[in-house]
Amino acid sequence: MKISKLLNKKNLSIVIFSLISLSSLAEDKPVDIWNLEKQESETISEENLSIENKQEVSESSIYKMQSDKNEVSIKLDQELTSKTIKIAGLYDPQEYGLDINMWSNSDGSTLKKLFNNIDKYELSKDASEILNISLLTNAYYPNQNITDQEFLKFKTEWLIKNSNLDLIEEYLIKNQVTNLHPELMRYMVDRYLSQSDVKKSCEIFSKIKEPLEDEYLSKFNLYCLINYGKNEEAQLILDLKKELGFSDEYFENKINYLFGYNDEANKEISENSILDFHLAHRTNPEFKFEPNKDTPKLIWKYLSSSNLLYKIQDVEITDIEKISTIEKATHDKNYSEEELFEFYKRFQFNINQLLNTKESYKSLSSIEGKALVYQRLLLTEEPKLKLELMKILKDIFKSEGIEDAFDEELRKSLKQIDETDVPSNFTTFYNQYLKSNEIINKRIKYNNKILHQSKLVNYFNGDYAKSKIEEDLDKFLKKIKKDKKYSLSKKDIIFLEALKSDGIEISKKYENLYKVNKSEMPSDIQKMLDNKEIGAALLRVIEVIGPEKIEDIDDDTVYFIINTLNQLNTDWIRNKLLLKVLPLKV
Repeated sequence: MKISKLLNKKNLSIVIFSLISLSSLAEDKPVDIWNLEKQESETISEENLSIENKQEVSESSIYKMQSDKNEVSIKLDQELTSKTIKIAGLYDPQEYGLDINMWSNSDGSTLKKLFNNIDKYELSKDASEILNISLLTNAYYPNQNITDQEFLKFKTEWLIKNSNLDLIEEYLIKNQVTNLHPELMRYMVDRYLSQSDVKKSCEIFSKIKEPLEDEYLSKFNLYCLINYGKNEEAQLILDLKKELGFSDEYFENKINYLFGYNDEANKEISENSILDFHLAHRTNPEFKFEPNKDTPKLIWKYLSSSNLLYKIQDVEITDIEKISTIEKATHDKNYSEEELFEFYKRFQFNINQLLNTKESYKSLSSIEGKALVYQRLLLTEEPKLKLELMKILKDIFKSEGIEDAFDEELRKSLKQIDETDVPSNFTTFYNQYLKSNEIINKRIKYNNKILHQSKLVNYFNGDYAKSKIEEDLDKFLKKIKKDKKYSLSKKDIIFLEALKSDGIEISKKYENLYKVNKSEMPSDIQKMLDNKEIGAALLRVIEVIGPEKIEDIDDDTVYFIINTLNQLNTDWIRNKLLLKVLPLKV
């Protein structure tokens, strides 16, 4: 039976007051009514407590006292947090050649500008990896012209954008910083729930030791207790919370059904959060919901993973609005492209429209136009015309902001065309949508006639002792000096400068083989290096790489990127990049 039925309000008020008084008098710890296994926080002073105990005990005074007490506790918690939690990360600074003070000398104004610039890019794998290392290395927060909250906001936004749920979970659990990053925690549990993985959503709550301050996360935690079969614990927490002013009619109705107190839950469906939506689904055996273009992406994902979406084959070709919604859902990967393009085959066109597709599609509605181009593509064998039609179709999808709806099907079509049959004016299109999306395991091929392609590059794999690399390098440079036709390339210089930065000795007799032009190094980066602004310099490197693969960047830019990493002594990052840009790969 519900606890609220066993205790009248007066008796329950006394219980609440006793809990508050006992916790305060015993160890000065505030009550966390949302999670019984959480760590306790700072309390108010004995003097303030004494004054409060003299007040008349009534329901309103109990609520006011607890409210005041929570405000003071939260304030003290925040002050304590700001003083103690100045390091939060996953990696040891030494692991990547970094420093615990890597942000200390950086100007916050510069950092904010760099973060904002970086946020404009869809970072490449290379840039993303460096940013993860930069933000998740244990280091003190920057303290010049930037607040802790601003710095943490950038970290939260990046982790959400990067969307590595395992990495987010590891970061939150290891550092116990959920209250510093409530958006990060919510993002993670919502994503798992949108995949209909309630177990994964709830697991993390049992691993968080700090009291949850965010109301949404608190409600989620309460739901998880019920999911674990801890109904009595969940009911006590809910009743106590309600006595302290909590009110959420929608949530309580669904929860009371799960408790078994109501035979039927309200049929209302809320899209305010994925938790609200999930509760509507779980508490209604006859749940039905038809999404539209304004339905949040998470709910679309939930419907898809729960097999609740209507079937495309049941949609009429005249229902333009529903088809348009399906196209948008396909772009978001909630419907398969195969289903959508099978649907396009249902449209009927005359022979003239098919023969003159490149003009005819323009006079049709958007959906009919895409269907016409696709059908003509299926009927075409000639490579040049196939590529023209693919590009037209891709451009239509892009113009409507749903380009990812024609992604996998585009690759399938491109694979049917031999690379030798691709006209020169379609080479970029062909490579962009086929080759860039294929994972190719290339092996290194050594060319011992060229310095940076020789077996000496294995030094950056850790396969060379210092004495051995110095010996073999001397022999190679000796040959180069004798060969009047050989001139050192930019990549050769990059290779040699990286060795020199590691303390590899190069004989003075080879000093004239090349000259270092210091003006090639951007002045702002060099200034950061001179001022030991390690974090800022790394962000600048990330900004330069941006969405590009390191191997696709020009040699001059690679030179100053590697030069920056040389001066920072971040050998692990540098070596990984060098092994992508120096060796010949086939």
